[in-house]
Formats: sequence, structure tokens, C-alpha cells
Amino acid sequence: MPEDHSCVYVVDDDRSMRESLRNLLHSAGLNVQTFASAHEFLTHQRPTAPSCLVLDVRLPGLSGLELQQELAKDEAPLPIIFITGHGDIPMTVRAMKAGALDVLTKPFRDQDLLNAIAQAMHRDHPRASCTHMPAAATPTAAEDRRSDSRFSEIIGTSAALRRVLHEVETVAPTDATVLLLGETGTGKEVLARAIHRRSRRSAQAFVKLNCAAIPTGLLESELFGHEKGAFTGAIAQRIGRFELAQRGTIFLDEVGEIPLELQPKLLRVLQEREFERLGSPRTLRTEARLIAATNRDLAAMVEAQAFRADLFYRLHVFPVQVPPLRERPEDIPLLVRHFVAQYARQMQRTLDTIPAATMDVLCRYPWPGNIRELQNCIERAVIVSPGPVLQVPLDDRRPSVIPSHGSRKSQTLEEHERALILATLKETKWVLAGPKGAAVRLGLHRSTLAFRMKKLGIVQPWKEG
Repeated sequence: MPEDHSCVYVVDDDRSMRESLRNLLHSAGLNVQTFASAHEFLTHQRPTAPSCLVLDVRLPGLSGLELQQELAKDEAPLPIIFITGHGDIPMTVRAMKAGALDVLTKPFRDQDLLNAIAQAMHRDHPRASCTHMPAAATPTAAEDRRSDSRFSEIIGTSAALRRVLHEVETVAPTDATVLLLGETGTGKEVLARAIHRRSRRSAQAFVKLNCAAIPTGLLESELFGHEKGAFTGAIAQRIGRFELAQRGTIFLDEVGEIPLELQPKLLRVLQEREFERLGSPRTLRTEARLIAATNRDLAAMVEAQAFRADLFYRLHVFPVQVPPLRERPEDIPLLVRHFVAQYARQMQRTLDTIPAATMDVLCRYPWPGNIRELQNCIERAVIVSPGPVLQVPLDDRRPSVIPSHGSRKSQTLEEHERALILATLKETKWVLAGPKGAAVRLGLHRSTLAFRMKKLGIVQPWKEG
């Protein structure tokens, strides 16, 4: 839990709830101040800057949502966790979109609130987790929170990811169409499966189709099926994905790649739940729930008349914006350790140390390919590491497409590592060994640091030439 000086403010008009929360948070080592209304909170002199605000939605006078809007005007908005006894989808979506860290419906588990508060404490310190740690060490508090959650298959504890998971948990029990928006490699399929597993359809089929991977002429057959002889090469009947999904879930990845001429048929399935196989006059029905995903700007495609507006609105019932990895850097150490453990187990390798310098480079890199790029990088690293120390290959000199941390110059992993080692060497006056040397600061053996310096062309200034 956070340091002893951390303070949480609670605003709730229910006196018994305020006392209960005060006792809970005190027992967790937190300082607490409570308020009975938004007006009292705004007008009361508060000597201690709070780490987060636990806020009831329904308050006398100014509501919790209205108070959130007032606080959002500040240059440094306060992290807010909503609690409510009247949770509903529109209110939850409104709160999350406005920047709430979490929304908990009463009665909630004490641990869920403590987990949310712990996340709020660390949201302004994304680099806090980027430290040297053995790959197979005892799980951190962050990993414990992940393991205790209902999304144990999804790695991360960042505020950005938690917002997405709360939206997933909100929409999963419904039959609403979900549109997952985000860059390639951000884990949209993982989220689609999470929605399916938490729906009433979880015992039914989860059927996926990457619309970009199917030739245009065959996509209609993949979606709706065909009869024998329906076209040249149709030597047998084929059941389409909507028919296979039936009462389960169909996941259409890269839905923006569906050609215009086929979009009316997809729209009909969503509106009427009806379709025909190619070459068949018989109308079939499906009760499949649709989850779609795209890395394209569908609204812009509608403006450019490259995507039907009516289909866009049918897909846009419940949009979920999936953050890129560069917007959740505090999740990188968790992902790295997860992938190291996964591939080490698969390859029967022993890897028990991730040097601090390596982890720091991985945390600083912007990952234009997102989680998929990180996963591939770690798989290569496990392959080339003889053990027990992870060695990340940093030889890929292709420039990244995203600048790192506001820098105007894009950098590769190798350039990030070189800059980090140089900065550390300057701080230590080029002393490599000893308790205050660069090797200790970087979490490396002296010989490993010397090897990396040689590989990266780092030479002490007085030894140049």
C-alpha cells in the first residue's frame, strides 16, 4: 500500500458508509478525510493534498458527476473512484469517459476499493515499476492485484487499462454490439474473448474472422457460407461464420476492411438477424452477438464514403478505445516478466534475472507495434539468452514511428540503451565497478556492462582515438 502520508478523501452523504470507509482505509495505513456533500468538500479547508477521491454519485445538491466536472477543470485533476448504489450502463460510461479511474457498485468488496485506490496512488508514477527485479521473483503487489481480479488473463494494472476493463465488465453481460478501437497489436482479440467469457453466451461458440486476411471475393462466403456449385470452385457446401456462431459470439477483426458492396449484407444481419448462403434461396437466422474491431478511423471513412454510415452507427453501439502500450508504460514490467516466464517455460530455459538497464530500456521504448511487438521481442530474447540473465537483442535499427517521451527524434531500442548507459557513466564519472559504480546502478555485472559498451561503441572520452 502507499506511504503513510498518503491521504484519501471520501464524499458520501451516508454517515454509516463514511464511517465504514474511514475504518477500512485507516486499517490499510491511509489518512482519511470524509465529507457529507460536494458543497462541504469544495468549501472546507483541506490542508493535505489528497492522493485520490472516493466519491458517491448521488449526493444532495451538487451530484458526484457534477463535482467531477468541476474538479476536471484543474490543471492536475484528482484521481476519482466512484461508488454508487444505482449503477447503470449510461452513468458508468459517462463517468469513465469523463476520466473516472473506476466505478464500484454497492455493495462492493473491500479489496476492490483498496486495489482501485492503490492504482490511483501510482498513476502519476508510471516509472515506479520499471526497476530491476528477478524474472521469477515473488509477485509484486501490482501482480497480486492483477491475479486477484476477474481479468487474470489480461496483464496490467494501469489506469488506462483499468478503464477499459471496467467498460468490458459493464457491457459483457448485455447483448450489445461492441466496437473495439485501437492500434494494431494492442490486444483487441484478448478483450473480445474476455467479453465473451463474461457473457451469458460463454458456454457457446466464440468464432473469429480477420476480414483483412480474406480475399475480397471470398469474404462473403466466409461470413455467410455457400452451397455446392454456387461459384467456380465451390465443390461442397460451406457453413459461414455467422451460422457457426449461432447463439455465441462472432468477432470480426479489421471490420473496416469489409468492401462497400458487402456492407449492406452485414448491416442486414445486424438489423434483421437474417442472411442466405451464397447459392441458396433459403433464409437463415442467427442470434450471434457481434464484437467488431478495427485500427482504422471509421468515422473518417464514412466522411470519405468508404464506409456506410448506417453500418457505422450499428457497430458503434458501445465503442471501447483500447490504449496503445506507450500510454500504459507502467504495465511493461508486468508484461515483460509474463512473457519471459511463458517462453522460458516453453523452451525449457532458466531465466531468473532481468537487469535493471534492460528493463529501463524496455520501459522507455515507445513500442509502435504495441504488445505484439513487445511479445516478439521477448521471445527472441529468451531464444538468444543462454541464462540466467535475460539478454534483449537490440540490433534492429529500423526507426520507430512514434517519438519517445516527447523527443523529436525517434529512437530504436539500441539507441535507448546507449543513451541510458552513457548517462549513468557520466553520473559515476566513468567508474564501472564498486558499490557506487555504473554496473551496480544499472543492475549489471561489470563484464556484462563492458560487453555492452563495446557493442554499442561507448568509449571513455580520454581513450578515444
